[in-house]
Amino acid sequence: MAQVPGSPEDTGRQTSLPWTPGEGGENALEALQALEAYKKKDPSKVVVRFKAVGNAPIMKTNFYKITAANRFQAVIQFLRKELGWKAGDPLFTYINLAFSPAPDDTVSNLYKSFATEGHLIVNYSTTAAWG
Repeated sequence: MAQVPGSPEDTGRQTSLPWTPGEGGENALEALQALEAYKKKDPSKVVVRFKAVGNAPIMKTNFYKITAANRFQAVIQFLRKELGWKAGDPLFTYINLAFSPAPDDTVSNLYKSFATEGHLIVNYSTTAAWG
């Protein structure tokens, strides 16, 4: 099939890439190093303090060290396990009595933003306490 000059299939135009395959230079090396650093899990731990709100049962141990790279969903699952609650039982969690974090937030980000006296304070309740 013949191609019309100027058509989208015209191979006369050269597409220039910022790099060519097999030739990466420093930018590709930096990108690979950044990717490897991103893939590594952060081994550091964060101290999480659980506080009951309302009629929620009080835990015997309030302080736990949780891996910073975990998502907040892991904290919710851990709390359910410690309280002996099933997946269908109502559980509402809040940070510093203020807001309910998204389950996909990382513990590290929450700690960096909302830590109080070196702890991430997680309040929990059986009923909705705050918006």
